[in-house]
Amino acid sequence: MRALTAFALLLVAGCGASAGSGGEVACTEIGAPAGIGVDVAPREQGPQAEAATVEACWGGSCETVRTDLRPSTTAGPTSCTGEGPDAVCSAGVRETGGRNGFADIAGLPEQPVELTLTVTAADGTELARRTLTVTPAPVYPNGRGCPPQGPQAQLTVTADGEIRERA
Repeated sequence: MRALTAFALLLVAGCGASAGSGGEVACTEIGAPAGIGVDVAPREQGPQAEAATVEACWGGSCETVRTDLRPSTTAGPTSCTGEGPDAVCSAGVRETGGRNGFADIAGLPEQPVELTLTVTAADGTELARRTLTVTPAPVYPNGRGCPPQGPQAQLTVTADGEIRERA
């Protein structure tokens, strides 16, 4: 029990760390994988997207990763009970009709990469395909004062099947 209590105290102390008096920034161990994010808008008619395959090519070799797409969500209406610092507020989520996924690609470089994205329906019907060149950039899940994590790029598929890089 003492070990559990000590672990909990260390965990709380680590989570509450902030910039020290010397202006140093405390960085957590949170990470972000290298890869390609995919956001697919809902189609007005016909089958919806269920999977995406990303082929990434750089330095003379290619890696292909398939990812199942999950329902995209957004924050719903908020409600609050009470006022001031004692107020209790909540917000639900609602599905947007879109789908999203992430193709985890270890070793993805911070240099131009040729990507071919193929989006398919549950029955395997191809809904969209495009080859484009993108330059993955590092992400900073702990803020710019902490070391960067895996390079990523984000692709968006519009309702009419157009694929483009999201800035």
